Amino acid sequence: MTLSESREDYLENLLILETRSGGFVRQVDMASRMGFSKASISKAMSSLSAEGYVEFRPRGLVRLSNGGRKIAERVYDRHCFFFKVLTNLGIPTEIAQRDACRMEHAMSEESYQALKKELSSKMDVQ
Repeated sequence: MTLSESREDYLENLLILETRSGGFVRQVDMASRMGFSKASISKAMSSLSAEGYVEFRPRGLVRLSNGGRKIAERVYDRHCFFFKVLTNLGIPTEIAQRDACRMEHAMSEESYQALKKELSSKMDVQ
């Protein structure tokens, strides 16, 4: 199943926060990180939970399921790759972050892997 860009962004941000916290993440921290209301985060997390991508715990705690983690790691890997390519090309950090966020969703897996293989051999972007 293909997820929308926004749903992939939720999973990616949850992965980043989980990595920092070492475990479950408070929904209020997701709201703060993403700049959304707690109600919006709660609604998205409920939907992602119903599809098996996140798991709930008491007191508004969430974490990625194995399936959600796989998607989040794929999206985050793409983001890091595109960010590194763009910054290596001299793009300012703020612009590179914004563009990497767009690029991580737009490219097919085949094109991404080919581009990654080609650029990794020419630049320090593994």
